[in-house]
Amino acid sequence: MTIKIKNCTLEDLQILQIVSVETFQDTFRNQNSPENMNAYIERAFNIKQLEKELSTVSSEFFFVYVNDEVAGYLKVNTDDAQSEKMGEESLEIERVYIKNNYQKQGLGKYLLNKALELARERNKKKIWLGVWEENENAISFYKKMGFVQTGTHSFYMGEEEQTDFIMVKTLI
Repeated sequence: MTIKIKNCTLEDLQILQIVSVETFQDTFRNQNSPENMNAYIERAFNIKQLEKELSTVSSEFFFVYVNDEVAGYLKVNTDDAQSEKMGEESLEIERVYIKNNYQKQGLGKYLLNKALELARERNKKKIWLGVWEENENAISFYKKMGFVQTGTHSFYMGEEEQTDFIMVKTLI
């Protein structure tokens, strides 16, 4: 199995949208109403929104490829692109999305390590993320990777307010 990471650009907009919708639906469809899922997907993953995010200087997307096929992606934010005011010394992991057929192959860890590498290159003191309180697999994974819960914030799935745990890893 050959794994590689590539920066995502505006030329990748269509595939980014496809992978975003597919992975989000596969992960959260069974725990949310179709109406809330559709409302969120239409807001978060429409072409104009993804184009805006890709064009944001303080945000970066990286595709992970397995044997030349896109298996998922990572989105990180710094400075004012962070979804919470965590300061200039922080890097946010906003998304680690892996397609179902590539789960449990170490790709999440691979992308997380890429985020840690970026944070260190940019002299960040901490790396953080928000994860839905009911996403037990992800919470367990992040704990294994050295993240600790430091708070919560609201996440809106359509009209429904949900709680995300804020998890932080301090870099040495």
